[in-house]
Amino acid sequence: MTEQHAHRFERGTDGPKVIVAGVDGSDSSLRAAAYAAGQARRQHALLAVVYVQPVPAAGAALGAPVAETTDEIAEDLVAQIRDAAERLKGIFEVRWEFHTFRGDPYNGLVSAADELKADAVVVGASEQAGHRIVGSVAVRLVKAGRWPVTVVP
Repeated sequence: MTEQHAHRFERGTDGPKVIVAGVDGSDSSLRAAAYAAGQARRQHALLAVVYVQPVPAAGAALGAPVAETTDEIAEDLVAQIRDAAERLKGIFEVRWEFHTFRGDPYNGLVSAADELKADAVVVGASEQAGHRIVGSVAVRLVKAGRWPVTVVP
């Protein structure tokens, strides 16, 4: 093996080292985070919980404090995760981090998975009826074919 290949990142060779869970506050995303936490615990992997803050089109949110609202959502998600981790301390140990990215959910999760060198991505099934026709973030992640993707109902 050459020196160059010795330090090359390789996904999923000995089980996942980093599992990205996309959360947005929806019930299905919180179930996905819980599922990913169990997977991370069993695999001794790092759970990277990712919230993608939407960036509105220019002028779409005139007068609306969108950034403040999405910051509040992120803070609430961190508080929920910390509370759950504290309740389970000593029973259910998992290493976790919380990250926020900006953009649309699909591109934000792709950026997160790339930057964090994810071995797996876990997301909740879309709760919007239109996504069955147009395609959800989960379907787009699966089609990207870059990581194993688990979709939690």
